[in-house]
Amino acid sequence: MKPASLAEIRRELKNRDPKELAELCLRLGRFKKDNKELLTYLLFEAHHESAYVETVKYDIDELMAEVNTNHLYYAKKGLQKILRQLNKNIRYSGNKQTEVEVLLYFCQSINNSDIAIDKSAVLTNMYERQKVKIQKALASLHEDIQADYMHELESL
Repeated sequence: MKPASLAEIRRELKNRDPKELAELCLRLGRFKKDNKELLTYLLFEAHHESAYVETVKYDIDELMAEVNTNHLYYAKKGLQKILRQLNKNIRYSGNKQTEVEVLLYFCQSINNSDIAIDKSAVLTNMYERQKVKIQKALASLHEDIQADYMHELESL
């Protein structure tokens, strides 16, 4: 089965009644965890972006505490797992300021941990890629906000 384009889906959704739309959303949420997480964000957390950012930061803290820092291989795997989760949360939000805040906090958490990122090329590259992503996201924000976050980025 070939999926319909977004334009076709949008037109079809306009023709459906609200009760049927609610049933479609619930059915969509049953099939994949990502769909359920996105629906949760859209329904409960999209209106409170700052609270959402704080929740994500709390999740980062919890996941960083679980990272095995005794061996760089396990530290790398743990950080990659955290990064996958963060990218998913950033994608749900779609807000560049949220992306900057979350990635800055992630980089600061790496700096505060006892992981020796300078001893592993993979970890160093991962860290530098996040800094580049922060700079790209910063470019789309307002100049005043950019200045505030640039100071934090430079301190990394």
